[in-house]
Amino acid sequence: MLVIFDWDGTLIDSADKIVASMQAAMTDANLALRSAHDIRQIIGLGMHEATAELYPQASTAEKTRLQQHYARHFVERDSIPCSFFPGSMEFVSELRQRGHRTAVATGKSRRGLDRVFNATGKGCLFDSSRCADETRSKPHPQMLMELLAEAGTPATEAVMVGDTEYDVAMAVSAGITAVGVSFGVHSVARLQGAGARFIANSYAELSEWFAQHVSGR
Repeated sequence: MLVIFDWDGTLIDSADKIVASMQAAMTDANLALRSAHDIRQIIGLGMHEATAELYPQASTAEKTRLQQHYARHFVERDSIPCSFFPGSMEFVSELRQRGHRTAVATGKSRRGLDRVFNATGKGCLFDSSRCADETRSKPHPQMLMELLAEAGTPATEAVMVGDTEYDVAMAVSAGITAVGVSFGVHSVARLQGAGARFIANSYAELSEWFAQHVSGR
């Protein structure tokens, strides 16, 4: 079984850092400030798609400046590390001990994911990964299809775990079982509406669901 995880809001509690970085970038780019709620709704999308959602009428130059300022502010805040959600890394390790493969499908850039892999030392827990700047952004299923092809795994032998409707919709489009977590940025109702088969309130609940529904290799 291939178990694919979203990163921000699913494995690591980074929403507040993303919001603060984006609002600082909006100020630097001289764009109207968007609320924390609005910013949380676009977490998980690639940067181009996220800025287009926040500022659909902005020029290409304005959106590019926003993206550049955001990247700078986010890196500056790396001195304050984000915490992994309780039990998340233990669950990933548990899956690997049971013979499952693990991967990451994220709206982060490759540079950003590699930076956090190196900073946390957790990159070794994942067999593969795809980032939004390497392929099409969520909710398009292309990044999942590429991960399946790389692993030589059919969609019926994969599970996607994420905290947004973008993760769930992407998985459903790819024919992959979608499992949501309630402690990220999108509501349970949005996850259910997108087609999540199960929604966990903790990694303990997620582990129990996997034990009941997903057999070992």
